[in-house]
Amino acid sequence: MVKKIMAANGLHISISAEPVAHIGDIAITNSMLTSLVVSALLITFAVAVRSQLKQTNKPTGLQNLAEWIIESMHSFIYSITGDLKKTRLFFPFITTFFLWIIFNNWIGLLPGVGSIYVIEPEKAVVEVEPVALESIVQAQELEEEEVVHEDVAQAEHEETAAAEEESHGPAKVPLFRAGTADLNTTLALALISVFFTQVFGIKHNSLGYFKKFINFSSPIMFFVGILEIISEFAKVISFTFRLFGNIFAGEVLLAVILALVPVIAPMPFYGLELFVGFIQALVFAMLSLVFFNMASESHEH
Repeated sequence: MVKKIMAANGLHISISAEPVAHIGDIAITNSMLTSLVVSALLITFAVAVRSQLKQTNKPTGLQNLAEWIIESMHSFIYSITGDLKKTRLFFPFITTFFLWIIFNNWIGLLPGVGSIYVIEPEKAVVEVEPVALESIVQAQELEEEEVVHEDVAQAEHEETAAAEEESHGPAKVPLFRAGTADLNTTLALALISVFFTQVFGIKHNSLGYFKKFINFSSPIMFFVGILEIISEFAKVISFTFRLFGNIFAGEVLLAVILALVPVIAPMPFYGLELFVGFIQALVFAMLSLVFFNMASESHEH
């Protein structure tokens, strides 16, 4: 499967996130870097609002914004749960999902995201343990024989590849990439959502929650339980690919439009992607809320 496309006009499309730095053996990808920036911005916003609440009782612009977000999300969650206790329980998770996803979706539309490049870090050199002198001599002899009998076509292929690499220069990767445009990130979000669905189910129904998966009361209920197990895995797949597919497709669309007509023409598409980014964050948060609420209900209900 093709993971990266580099066109002559500089169009860069990569399905997978690309490493921009390394901390030891851990690769820091451009999507991870962007996600850390979004997390830092949200934490800074929360700390700033908290500090203003301590300093004065008069609402300010920042505090008004925070109150509007909280009240809107609280009303939204309560409209689905219809229970104040559940609303307060689900509120931190659903609000975090929504804010983190929407900012990751929208940050990919900012200038510099996807257009600032860095040189691709070289692969780490693997240290080889010292070997005996005889083994080295034997290896050199075998290598010489392989060089002598090397196919001419293979040599031509290497020369062509070297010439292309020299003409294009060192490989470059974008420094920033929207976190939700990385399949690993959307998979992690999906796993977290489904995991807490089970947590809330057990919290409200104790071990009786597992009756929806394992029920031998009748053949019909047994097969229904199997379908419930399959549906939990289907939730992970649905969450993962819905969010990733929409955001990544939007990035590709904008990249192609900007490469073809860089002035005026991309503006309507930016508006469309702002709307899509909001809708995808809302859909993920709303579906998570619905699954949380359903899991907290008794199986009979």
